[in-house]
This record gives sequence, structure tokens and C-alpha cells, in this order.
Amino acid sequence: MATATVTDERVSRTSTLTRLMKRPEVGALVAAVAVFAFFALTTSAFATSSGASTWLRGASTIGIMAVAVSLLMIGGEFDLSAGAMTGFTGLVVGVMTTEYGLNIWAAVLLSLALALGVGMINGLIVMRTGLPSFIVTLGTFFVLQGINLAGTKALIGQVAIQGMSQVPYYDQAKRVFGSAVDVAGGAVYASVFWWLAVTAVATWILLRTRVGNWIFAVGGAQVSARQVGVPVFRTKVGLFMTTAGAGWLVGMLLLFTTSTVQSNTGVGQEFIYIICAVVGGCLLTGGYGSAIGAALGALIYGMANQGIVYSGWDNNWLRAFLGVMLLAAVFLNELVRKRSETAR
Repeated sequence: MATATVTDERVSRTSTLTRLMKRPEVGALVAAVAVFAFFALTTSAFATSSGASTWLRGASTIGIMAVAVSLLMIGGEFDLSAGAMTGFTGLVVGVMTTEYGLNIWAAVLLSLALALGVGMINGLIVMRTGLPSFIVTLGTFFVLQGINLAGTKALIGQVAIQGMSQVPYYDQAKRVFGSAVDVAGGAVYASVFWWLAVTAVATWILLRTRVGNWIFAVGGAQVSARQVGVPVFRTKVGLFMTTAGAGWLVGMLLLFTTSTVQSNTGVGQEFIYIICAVVGGCLLTGGYGSAIGAALGALIYGMANQGIVYSGWDNNWLRAFLGVMLLAAVFLNELVRKRSETAR
């Protein structure tokens, strides 16, 4: 009598290609290689040390925010106040040091505390009221933008901070946030190292810790996650504080690299962060994504932004490129998600 063989799907073999295709960042990696190759072959300056220094610097600050935003999106939420937060934190440090004589490190810590406080408020409002985070953080964006413009002008009579290099201990802070090292004739700024560190930590949290499991759970099925004991409230409030903290870090990097900050710093960057996260594999519906993918999405943006300049094109084509990139990423992410579900 023949015996039927039952194959357990949990121990079935899958090819390396199939496993790779299930990774959310694969599409962004392929796109990054293609964009680099295109501009490296069509321009003379793009692949040089000085050229790479320029687009890496631009990608790094976008990348830090994109990684933080990707965590929040995996958790099923959005933060449209992230861009204005970078300007807000820089202005706090600038005003408190240049106008009121506060120690620069005390001002840096004060701005961090304020940023985390705003992030916590965003999270509390979203969780306590059930309002969409898109609406709540849009309101916070306008509040911060108003403070940045009207508040700064009321305090110092202008909307930009200058003269930071004359503040005591500025050089110490610059070494941490705004320094650069020479590599093969090109400058690699501190923001690049911060970007790599943030990406590594975020990836470790997502893939190797219980908190990472919570983030995926609350974004994929919040009600079910709560029923099995996941601290949904704490997780989501913590994610909002994380994006606010990333906004503070970028604010410090920009401030101590250029020694100046304006009231409109960061405004308009919110959707770029989201685009980079989506290009990196994050679903708009939550529960799926990658910190590495978001970092690669920022790298693509940085390369395209500078590559278009090196090519001599009208810089406004960057917007068209972002739109095409977003649509392609959404279609690709949906395809990968369906393949993953079919494989299970």
C-alpha cells in the first residue's frame, strides 16, 4: 500500500533568488546601482571623490530622517512634522546661544528635550483620540513652522541665525556634528557616519529585538497585536519620539556643518522622507519595510539630485524623477508583498 508523503511548508527549500526577492530593500538596491552607473557613465564629475562627497552629504541627512520615518511607517503611522523639526531644533540652539548666552551643550540638550516632547505629544494625541497621524502631524507641522518664523522674528528680529562660529565651545560641537575627514581627496562629513550608525541601529532593532517585532506587529495588525500582549501605546508613542529625535539630530548636523540655520530649514522635505522609505520597501499600509531600504532610497535621491546638476539638466526634473520613482516603488512593493503571501 502506497504511503502519501506530506511536505511541511516550514521545512521546504526555497531558492536564494526567491529569498532575496522577498526582501523589501532589494528593489532599492537594484535602483541605486542603476542610478549610480547611469550618472557615472554620463558625467565626468559624479564618480570622483569630490563628486561622491557632495551627493553622500546630501543623502546622509535625508537618509537619517528616512530611516526614522520608515520605522514609523512600518508601525502604521506618518509624521509630517519631521521636516519642520530639523529647523526648529537648530533655531532653538542658535537663539539660546547667540542671544541668551546659554552654554552650547546645554542648548543642544534643551533642543533634544523639546523635540522628544513634541514627538511624545504627537504620539499621545494619535493614540488617545484615534485621529489619523497624517492630520495630527500636519497640524504640528504648521505649529512648528509658525514658531520657527514668527517666534524667531519676535525674539531676535530676523528669521535666520548667524554667527554661531563665535559661540564658546562651538568647535567642540562641530567636531561631533559638522566635521569632515579627507578620503581619497574628497571630504566625508560626520553626517555620513551618523547616517550609517542610525541605519545599523535601526536594522538591528527591527530584525534582532523584541521591540522590532512589536513595530511590525502594531503596523500589520494593531488589534491582534494588542490582544497578544504587545504594548501598542508605548510602541507607537516611542516611534513618534524616534522621528522627532532624528529631526533633532539632522538639525544639529545642518547647524554645525554650515554654522547657520534659517526658519524654513527642513520645510518641504517631509514627503521626500516618505518617498525614500517607500522606495526602500515600506508599504503605506504599514507592517512591512526595511531601514536599509529607506537608507538606499535616500542614497538614490542624493545621487539623482546631484547627478542631474552634473548632467547640466534643469534641476526641476528631480521632481519628475521622484514621482516616477514613487510610482515604480509602489508597484514593485505590491508585487513583492503578493509573492511573499503566495509563498506562505
